[in-house]
Amino acid sequence: MGLSPTSYLVDFSDIGLDSLIEMSDEPGWVSDQRRDAWQLFRNMNWPSQKDEEWMRTDVRLFKLDKFQLTPSADSAVPATQLTKNVTLAGQQISVDGFHREGDLLAELAQKGVLFGPLNQLLKQHEALLRPHFMTRAFRPGYDRFAALHAAFWSSGTVLYVPRGQTVELPFHVLNALNPGHADLSHLLVIVEDGAEATVLTETASTDATAPGFHCGATEIIVGNRAHLRFVSLQDWGKGVFHFGHKKAIVGRDSTLQWTVAGLGSRLTKINQHVELVGEGSSSQVNGVLFAEGKQHLSYHTLQHHRAAHCRSDFLYKAALQDDARTVWRGMIKVDPAAQKTDGYQRNDNLLLSSTARADSIPGLEIEADDVRCTHGSTSGRVDEELIFYAQARGFTRQEAIQMIVTGFFQQVFDRITIDSVRDALGLAIARRVREYE
Repeated sequence: MGLSPTSYLVDFSDIGLDSLIEMSDEPGWVSDQRRDAWQLFRNMNWPSQKDEEWMRTDVRLFKLDKFQLTPSADSAVPATQLTKNVTLAGQQISVDGFHREGDLLAELAQKGVLFGPLNQLLKQHEALLRPHFMTRAFRPGYDRFAALHAAFWSSGTVLYVPRGQTVELPFHVLNALNPGHADLSHLLVIVEDGAEATVLTETASTDATAPGFHCGATEIIVGNRAHLRFVSLQDWGKGVFHFGHKKAIVGRDSTLQWTVAGLGSRLTKINQHVELVGEGSSSQVNGVLFAEGKQHLSYHTLQHHRAAHCRSDFLYKAALQDDARTVWRGMIKVDPAAQKTDGYQRNDNLLLSSTARADSIPGLEIEADDVRCTHGSTSGRVDEELIFYAQARGFTRQEAIQMIVTGFFQQVFDRITIDSVRDALGLAIARRVREYE
């Protein structure tokens, strides 16, 4: 059921880990996982700009001891952006990394669908969930943030859709964060063979500027002949450090459409991996980034083709204003057995100020000889002639820039098949666009 939101407080130390284990009332194998991960953490250093993956992302201003991991009993829950006029199959809400409330339609529960707190369901359905939890789609030893998460994850959500079940209505997961708090929640999504589901996830802060810390993980398992639409909207406040590991494993003849939006935070570093393990599997990733002020958003993507006749299509678009910076580093990796691979990746950047910076590093690692893999990247500023053209027809400069930015993202919006998501992202970006010289 999670931890009681009384006066409980966790510090990130040996004593804090022991306290977390004691209060969690969890199976012994989970506690053993935590202790193993904590040893990994203690033997690692924080990433530095000497590491290739982090050479464009400086985390020296991040201080772990500035944040506390504790439940908040009476804090408000921010309004959601993805669920306006949407009927849900179920919803789960966590605050400061701890489960707050949730529900699931009774008819889905009767069909064997699981949707609820991670702590609770790991105990109740150990045989079902243990083979997937932090095994196939998450590696605690990847870096120090992954090890910290594996040791101190506080709560989270599980969605399990049984074999052959099609759920038309979307599931919704909201993570909220209070000033000075940490969120180490975990999301595990399992869509069994022949099943189909839609998942909407989003993050929000109760204070738009206060500091915070998120160190999360998402594991997605898509079975054979299964279909999943997954949406992730990151909209933390401007003082939040956001680190995440997200990975999907896609089975034979299955499809995954994954929409990612990075809008908030002070600094974001995300590793997003899609692993195509079954023949005929397909993935489409749609990325939307908007950075302003001194924000730093860094997204590293991997399209890993392990089986033959698979297709991956990654499109990331970023708009930047003020002194913001984005880093996108993409890789298509094709194993020797993955013949007839069709892989595509593209990153486009729109600079709305002379001091914004976008780094784009696409890459290919191909070990098969019968493939089609392409990549591309563009960066540029708004064309002043377009602004003049719109102003000549009665629009203000602000309105003209908003239209141009919306048009820049339209290619991504057109690929999103969920109306509420498309509308929410368009509005969220339009609100952020300001005039520039």
